[in-house]
Amino acid sequence: MQLHDFHLSGNCYKVRLFISLIGSPCELLPVDLMAGAHKQPPFLALNPRGQVPVLVDDGESLGDSQAILVYLARRHADTTWYPLDALTQGQIANWLSFAANEVHHGPALARVGLKFGRTIDLAAAQERGRRVLELVDSHLQSKTWLVGSEHPSIADVAVYPYLAMANEGGLDLTPYAQLNAWFARIRALPGYLELPGR
Repeated sequence: MQLHDFHLSGNCYKVRLFISLIGSPCELLPVDLMAGAHKQPPFLALNPRGQVPVLVDDGESLGDSQAILVYLARRHADTTWYPLDALTQGQIANWLSFAANEVHHGPALARVGLKFGRTIDLAAAQERGRRVLELVDSHLQSKTWLVGSEHPSIADVAVYPYLAMANEGGLDLTPYAQLNAWFARIRALPGYLELPGR
């Protein structure tokens, strides 16, 4: 198994994190985004969208971090990470969508603006980011994990990175007690990997 990876990407990190949590061997292949390697024909043959991460397993390539988490959970992990019942799978899908939309356009975008100097509407991204932090903090007042209470799922892995790095987008994490407790639970999991740049 190979992961085409960019170390500072939160989306790549969530895949690396899950691979480590489930103890699967994987070769990391760095992609030089600054040199535009992800827009060159060899990479585009793996992922025509020209985005990292890309997982290659048994000769098949798969892009999009949320899709990769589903694949890894079904192919390489036990069912606690992605239970088989329809309701739980629907709840997990809801959080995967949340990671790809609200989190992406809020705390993740604010981080891109400040950390990588991309021109964005920072105030709008930070306002969306605060709404995301408040929503997840409120949800966790009655939950140990985003879905269910006994075990983490791929929902936790998908949502965690950009929330835990929200300070890099100028967002203060101090007020969110439930969120910070959830961060601590994730960091205590066997196989946890430190966030990029920490």
